[in-house]
Amino acid sequence: MQVLIDTINKTLQNATAREVLEYFLKRYNKKVSLSSSFGAEDQVLADLMLSIDKKAHIFTLDTGRLHPETYDVMDATNLKYNIKVDVYFPETQSVQELYQTQGINGHYESVEKRKNCCFIRKIEPLQRALADVDVWVTGLRSEQSVTRTQMPLVEYDENFNVIKVNPLIHWSEEDVWDYIKKHHVPYNKLHDLGFPSIGCAPCTRAVKEGEDVRSGRWWWENPEHKECGLHKQ
Repeated sequence: MQVLIDTINKTLQNATAREVLEYFLKRYNKKVSLSSSFGAEDQVLADLMLSIDKKAHIFTLDTGRLHPETYDVMDATNLKYNIKVDVYFPETQSVQELYQTQGINGHYESVEKRKNCCFIRKIEPLQRALADVDVWVTGLRSEQSVTRTQMPLVEYDENFNVIKVNPLIHWSEEDVWDYIKKHHVPYNKLHDLGFPSIGCAPCTRAVKEGEDVRSGRWWWENPEHKECGLHKQ
């Protein structure tokens, strides 16, 4: 598999984000999926993918604790592109047990408890979402955090047994917003309020000018811990 990944990375080393998506949509067709949290990067990718293939598959994870503004942009996306984004929810029994063992906000108490919450609300649903997928498209960018600086364009994710593609890995924040404005892409209005990264409401806050773009996620933890398990290194 690594030989294939190395070959693809070499082939696409000078490709645009659109060309990267065209490459995989042509070769893997229905087995390509974009996981969207409806952040700016994911909205760019949705617009690109749907301009290539109107039936391109997009899914999201509804953790049950999202911001109202996230549902607004989900609705706006469905309406603009005449689609219905697939929604995956956590298992009811697991959420009930989570509340019984660590309460509604136990994630603030330790990294272990926060990651347990992330597993139940995000990782397990993602495992189901990717069960029949060969290529997982993400909106990761290398400048987003210290945990992402070395991520390649294409990699094999052993945790989910899929080829993971990061078409925007070398894009800057300015690139993202230039695209959104130029193509009138719906975006989460929390971005206008100082939220560069948007996840669950209890775990996301606005950041001050000059702060790291991921500093608003799990702000009570050290930077090297600031992943939920979706994107392990």
